[in-house]
Amino acid sequence: MIVTDPSRLSPLAALAARQGWLPWAVLITASLGAILEVIDVSIVNVALTHMQGNLGATLSEISWVVTGYSVANVIIIPLTAWLGRRFGRKTYFLFSLVLFIASSMLCGLATSLPMLIAARILQGLGGGVLLANAQSVIFESFPPERRSLAQAVFGLGVITGPAIGPILGGYLTDTLGWRWIFFINLPVGIVSVILAITFLPRDDASQKKTGESVDWLGIILLTIGLGSLQTLLEEGQQDDWFASRFISALAVTSVVAAVLFVWRQLTVSHPVVDLRVLRHRSVAAGSLYSMVLGAGLYGVIFAVPVFAQNYLHFNAMQTGNLLGPGAITSAVVMIMLARVTKFVDPRVLVAMGGLLTALVAYQLSHITTQSGTNELFWPLVLRGGSSVLMFLPLSLATLGPVPTRDIAASAGFYNLTRQLGGSIGIALITTVLARRQALHESILAEKVSLFNQATQERLEMLTAGFQTHASSVVNAHHQALAVMKGTIQAQAGVLSYADIFRYVALAFILTLPLLLLLGKGGKQAPVDAH
Repeated sequence: MIVTDPSRLSPLAALAARQGWLPWAVLITASLGAILEVIDVSIVNVALTHMQGNLGATLSEISWVVTGYSVANVIIIPLTAWLGRRFGRKTYFLFSLVLFIASSMLCGLATSLPMLIAARILQGLGGGVLLANAQSVIFESFPPERRSLAQAVFGLGVITGPAIGPILGGYLTDTLGWRWIFFINLPVGIVSVILAITFLPRDDASQKKTGESVDWLGIILLTIGLGSLQTLLEEGQQDDWFASRFISALAVTSVVAAVLFVWRQLTVSHPVVDLRVLRHRSVAAGSLYSMVLGAGLYGVIFAVPVFAQNYLHFNAMQTGNLLGPGAITSAVVMIMLARVTKFVDPRVLVAMGGLLTALVAYQLSHITTQSGTNELFWPLVLRGGSSVLMFLPLSLATLGPVPTRDIAASAGFYNLTRQLGGSIGIALITTVLARRQALHESILAEKVSLFNQATQERLEMLTAGFQTHASSVVNAHHQALAVMKGTIQAQAGVLSYADIFRYVALAFILTLPLLLLLGKGGKQAPVDAH
C-alpha cells in the first residue's frame, strides 16, 4: 500500500491524502506514463514509409526503427523491479519519464537513420519501464476491493492505446509530418513529470537496496538473451529465417544465454530478475496465457491494418479510423467491467473474452478484396470488447493472489510475457503469411491454366479491353497476363490472411484450460505467504 505520511508528501499530495483521493492521483500519474508507452509502440508503424523516403533508407534498414525500440523494451521490462528497489521507485519512474521525453525529442530531430535508431533505443529503455512500474504502483495503491475499478481506469488507456496510435500517427503524418509523432510526447510527458513529482511519495531510504551487490553477469546474460531473441523475431522473416547465418547465430545465442540466465538467477543471492515469483501458480499460468493474449491481440491488430492497406487500398488515416470504433467499445466495456469483476470470477470473464476473440478471428477469416468498412466494423467492435474481457480480469487473476512484496517482480514478468507474445505473434504471422501465400499461389496457378477454357476466355476479354486503349496486340496480351497474375496474387493473399485468422481462433480455444490454474483475484494473500 502506498504510504501517505504527510511528511513524505508535497502540500498538494498531503491534501489529496486527507481527502482520500491520493490513490486516484497516483493512478492518473502512472496511467499517463503507461499510455505514452503503449501509443508509441503502434504510432510509428503508419509513418515508416515517410521516414524511409525522408532519410533515404531501404525497407530493411527502416525496420530497425521498430526493432531497436522493441529490443530495448524487452530488455528493460524484467529489470524494472530490481532497478526500482535499488534507486527508489519514484526516482526511477521520474528518470524513465525524462529519458522517454528527451529521446522522443531526439527522434523528432534526427537527421540520419543511425541517429533515429539510437534515439529509439533510448526511448525503448525509458518507455519499457512505464507500463510495468505503473501496474505495480496501482496494485499497491488500492485495497483489494477497489483494485478492479483502478485497473479498469488504467486498462482503458493500455487497451485503447494500440488502436489510438495508428489514428493519431496517420493524422500527424499526413498533416504535420512524421517528426510530430515524436514531438507530441513532449506536452503529455511534461504533465506526467509534474504529477509524479507532486503525488508519488518520496522514496524511503530504508527500503532501497543500495547495499546489494550488482549481478552484472545476470544483466549481461539478460541483455544478450532477450536482445538476440527479439532481433530474431523482428528480422527472421525478412532474412528467410534459418537460411541466414545471422538468424541462426541469434537463435543459438538466445538459447544459450537464456539457459545460463535462468541458472544464474536461481543460484545468485540477489537476482536482478526474481524468477522465484513463478512459484505462485497464478503468476506462472497468467504469464503463459498473457503470452498467448499478446500474440493473438497484437497479431490481429497488426494483420488487419496491413490487409486494409495492401488489399483494400486504405490510406493511413482510413486505416486508423477503421480501428476507432473498437477503441470506443473498449472504453465502454472497461467502465462496465469495473463493477462486474466484484461479483464474477475473473477466470470466467477471461474465458468469455477468449471465446469472443476466437469468434472475431473466425469472422475476419471470411473477408475478401471486396470487403469494406461495413464488413469489418462489427468484428473490430467485438474485438475491442473481447480484449477488455481478457486484459483486466487476467491482470486481477494473475497478480491478485500475489503477496505485496512480490507484486513488482510479478508485474514485470507478466508484462514481459505479453510484450514477447506480441513479438512472437507478429513474427509468426508474417512468416505464415509468406509461406501460405506462396502455397495458395501455386495451387491457384495450377487451376488458372492457359489450357483451361475459362482462363482463355478471360484472357481474350482482357486483351480486347486493353486493345481499345490503343495498345498493340502484344502489349495488350502482356497487360492481360499481368492483370491475371495480380488477381492470383491478391486472391492468394486473401486466403493466407484467412488462414492466419483461423489459427488465431484455434490458439485461443486450445489455451483456455490454462485459466483453471489462475487465482480468483478477489483477495490479497498475506504478506508472508509462500
